[in-house]
Amino acid sequence: MKIGALSGAMALLSACSMTIIPQGAAQSRSPQQESERVSGNDPNAPAPPLAARGNRDATFQPADPAQLTKIGDDITRALGTGIAAGPDIATLNLSPSKATSALQSFRTSCSSLVRREDNSGLTTGADWQISCDAAQAWPEDDAARFFVSYFETVQIGDGKAFATGYFEPQIRGSRVRNARYPVPVYRRPANLIDVDLGLFSEELKDKRVRGKVDGTKLVPFEDRAAIDDGAIAGQGLEFAWAQDYIDLFFLQIQGSGRLELPDGSIMRIGYAGQNGHDYTGIGRVMRERGLLADGKTNMQGIVEWLRANPEEGMRIMRENKSYVFFQELTGPGPLGAMGHPVVAGTSVAADRMFVPLGAPVFLDMEHDIADGLWVAQDSGGAIKGANRFDTFWGAGEEAARIAGGMSSRGQALIFLPKGSLSRLLAFQPALGK
Repeated sequence: MKIGALSGAMALLSACSMTIIPQGAAQSRSPQQESERVSGNDPNAPAPPLAARGNRDATFQPADPAQLTKIGDDITRALGTGIAAGPDIATLNLSPSKATSALQSFRTSCSSLVRREDNSGLTTGADWQISCDAAQAWPEDDAARFFVSYFETVQIGDGKAFATGYFEPQIRGSRVRNARYPVPVYRRPANLIDVDLGLFSEELKDKRVRGKVDGTKLVPFEDRAAIDDGAIAGQGLEFAWAQDYIDLFFLQIQGSGRLELPDGSIMRIGYAGQNGHDYTGIGRVMRERGLLADGKTNMQGIVEWLRANPEEGMRIMRENKSYVFFQELTGPGPLGAMGHPVVAGTSVAADRMFVPLGAPVFLDMEHDIADGLWVAQDSGGAIKGANRFDTFWGAGEEAARIAGGMSSRGQALIFLPKGSLSRLLAFQPALGK
């Protein structure tokens, strides 16, 4: 699991678009609801125009009457945002290589998709069973036909998408503390508690908090500043040490990474938990204060400023009260929110309230490199709202370059199992009236 998008989300974009989503899909009647913009993104910046829509015009909800009243007006979920039938997958001209990679990733995580509750309300786990079974033996050289055969597309809200990028950074670290490696890398504290509030009240379904127990009360866990100042030091939680605080700060934002040890070997670390405090994108903070010059709003520019202004930079980093705890990874990784490895150029982070985690996603973005088929296998603290995505690019300098420059608008389609629409079409929310 990752915390959020990094530097690509900090650049402002012009609103040009070239769409490869064909005509013939219905335009949603409801506006896209975005509950969060990541740092530096202008919420008033125009989005590219949608492709002309054709004759399949419908908004829909599931046919479970017990749920309709509760979710029909809930704009924090896909079902309350408004949904439209998208184009036939056969018209999308899926890239064979992207389809093959997507099939492999879907095959890896679909068993979890079948078991998970779909917070978006679009599907049930059982809906995915047929396609999951078929994926196991499907020939990879014919992957595009798999998606054509088992899925149909939907557009969430108006379909206008915003995508950033993340990667697996590599920084210098050690398993032993010394003068060269003074920054602790903490494992998850045993007293950090996750509370599913939906277990206590139906009105709080899908709501969660993290904290710690103090006597008979659940209270907030320590924030970044307190942890930096030693609030949990000396408790045996340190399992590695980083050379540089800024490097570790950005690795926390990415949610996983690699430590290059003194002997040249690599130690992989992955997300193990977060302290429960809200994520604050420092790029947005720095832009609002006029600290970043034009052309310096990406990750490289932000790091450059932080190093040139160490005291003020530390204060700014502490404004992001969120703090990530790690674990050493000895198997495949990094791991996404589903507990499965995320794959460069194929896995994407999404808001689980709008996209079933494990579902295929088709992006058509201004940055052509992000176009095509992805699989939603991760989530993030800054990845909130309909059609908000964070594309994963792997490790290394090229991955860092692509992720750092990825800040793109366009369109998105979600792939759902065939037959989902017929059930969803049974109910039309009274949104936009």
